[in-house]
Amino acid sequence: LARYISKANGINVEPSSMFDVQVKRLHEYERQLMNALHILHLYLQIKNHGLEMEPRTFIFGAKASPGYFMAKEIIRFICGLGDMINKDSSISGMLKVIFLADYKVSLAEMIYPAAEISEQISQAGKEASGTGNMKMMLNGALTLGTMDGANIEIYEQVGKDNIFIFGMRTPEVNELRMKGYHPEDYINNSQVIRDVMARMYNGINGATFEEVANSIRNKDFYMALADFDSYRGTQHYISEVYRNQLEWNKKSLYNIAGAGRFSADRAVTDYARDIWNLK
Repeated sequence: LARYISKANGINVEPSSMFDVQVKRLHEYERQLMNALHILHLYLQIKNHGLEMEPRTFIFGAKASPGYFMAKEIIRFICGLGDMINKDSSISGMLKVIFLADYKVSLAEMIYPAAEISEQISQAGKEASGTGNMKMMLNGALTLGTMDGANIEIYEQVGKDNIFIFGMRTPEVNELRMKGYHPEDYINNSQVIRDVMARMYNGINGATFEEVANSIRNKDFYMALADFDSYRGTQHYISEVYRNQLEWNKKSLYNIAGAGRFSADRAVTDYARDIWNLK
């Protein structure tokens, strides 16, 4: 995969860095934007406060429908972020951001076996985490996700110590929605979020991202800001766990072993017996 990235994107990434992967449909409910906000936060921490962290390569791959304006703006934001970070020699390769064009099966065949973190961070209750997380699990990646969709089944198979769960559960999401969700409250209460958004307004690699920042400030329909602190804390914990190679690989093996539940044979047998009523 590193060779492919070098050839396709012209960027050299370090194979020994952690490959943190989010490849799926580009949609606001999948919350690629929350991932990107966190990457910008890490960059600002490295630049302004000398943060030291395990070298990490963030990899995105996605498709978006032609008329989906905000999805295209999020792609533009991620690519702008990558251009700024990847060219910055002062951060010593601690951080790289790659957006792989033309995401398809032949590209996925390289990405899934290389992934070490599988980002499945959709808002709880959207049932947006489907089969990609199973493919990465089968190849030994550890899931970073909300309690949504197939993440719940992975959690049941591998146990809480072998998956990284963060954020609100579905009842909490529904309760917050009923009470009234105001993203401005989270901005006012978090210097981290204010710093990230200020940079989006002021410019990244010569471009501003007002439309994206305004969509968070004024709407944030999928509550990325409400889950951001939990996401950020879990990402920090992941970096700490990654330093213990033996422990990390044990967790990876638990995931490979636990993936048996998701075999097509088992699924078809269940359908035949429980839904189609076939003998």
